[in-house]
Amino acid sequence: MKRQLLHTPEGVRDIYNEECEKKQALQEKLERAMECYGYRIIQTPTFEYFDIFGKEIGTTPSKDLYKFFDREGNTLVLRPDITPSIARAVAMYFGETDMPLRLYYMGNTFINNSSYQGRLKENTQLGAELIGDNSVEADAEMISMAVECLLEAGLTEIQLNVGHSDFFMGLMEAADFDEDTMEELRELIANKNYFGLEETVTRKKLDGNLRELFAMLGSFYFSEDEMAKARSLAADYPKILSAIVRLEELNKVLEMYGVSKYVSYELGMISNYQYYTGIIFAGYTYGSGEQILKGGRYDKLLSYYGKHAASIGFAIVVDQLMAALSRQKIAIDIPSQGNIIVYKKERLKDAVLLAMEMRKKGGRVELIGMDFWKNREDRVKREQVTVLE
Repeated sequence: MKRQLLHTPEGVRDIYNEECEKKQALQEKLERAMECYGYRIIQTPTFEYFDIFGKEIGTTPSKDLYKFFDREGNTLVLRPDITPSIARAVAMYFGETDMPLRLYYMGNTFINNSSYQGRLKENTQLGAELIGDNSVEADAEMISMAVECLLEAGLTEIQLNVGHSDFFMGLMEAADFDEDTMEELRELIANKNYFGLEETVTRKKLDGNLRELFAMLGSFYFSEDEMAKARSLAADYPKILSAIVRLEELNKVLEMYGVSKYVSYELGMISNYQYYTGIIFAGYTYGSGEQILKGGRYDKLLSYYGKHAASIGFAIVVDQLMAALSRQKIAIDIPSQGNIIVYKKERLKDAVLLAMEMRKKGGRVELIGMDFWKNREDRVKREQVTVLE
């Protein structure tokens, strides 16, 4: 029994020593990058009422939530996603605020994934939200900041795939697909099964332009000519056309930020988060089989909590980013740990006085008795050692 108490549950793990120090240093880098854009930190609770992440919001299936009860019998959940918590807090504390709000956060999320998926069930997310601005300039600021964060982390090979939720929804409406077919197509796209997608679409009689637009669901677009062709095909479909025009406008602003080379456009992009209403995007790099960053526009989410405000945000999965940096052999610099004073017992008073003097000047000092000191190379390299014999 005692041996069992030493193990963590499946899907969670301890982080300690150098790995923990590297994670903290990485988080501080990302926070500084967001603060440079004028974002201010916010903290929300680790658990919330069940309805904050309810089915209407479409964040995470109920079966994947960690649920429990408080003393009054209310159903609570460990947060699977932080954005709805931010939306709830903004509606509560900034209900009358019209000026755009720039907020960033850092915290852990909890999703009870299937054991067969091999994923962590607890992940650290660091993200940002721009609330109260529905402009394409806000979209560009958020994507530019996302790129800057990944570059600041040390990555050089990154790709942000950008899409628009209304491209897919516009196709579904134009083709008059029912809910079951729509979900089937979502699953096919999520699994990159474009042959199955084509087969399903072929069963429906569609005009030539609409059929070509469906074919674009499995493609990436880099040039203005390719986007112009998509715009021409969508001329008779207002919702699809509006999505393409927004992407074209976004590309022009991203060129001003100088980050276009990191961005490609994926018209068939979809998200598991049903609250996205416009631009959606995801970040990738080598050494990670999953997204290290995900985000999008959610103009209707705050209205669920009583405030009408357009919003856009993203979250970096810090654990995935750490893994990618490790696999690419990109070092995370750990600040010097400061000073170590090694002392013999008879020099204890001298050691304490010296440590207190150094700490008053802002120094970090660790006292270690001579009997416990082991002259380890890694500590000598990273810390200034003083020996009092």
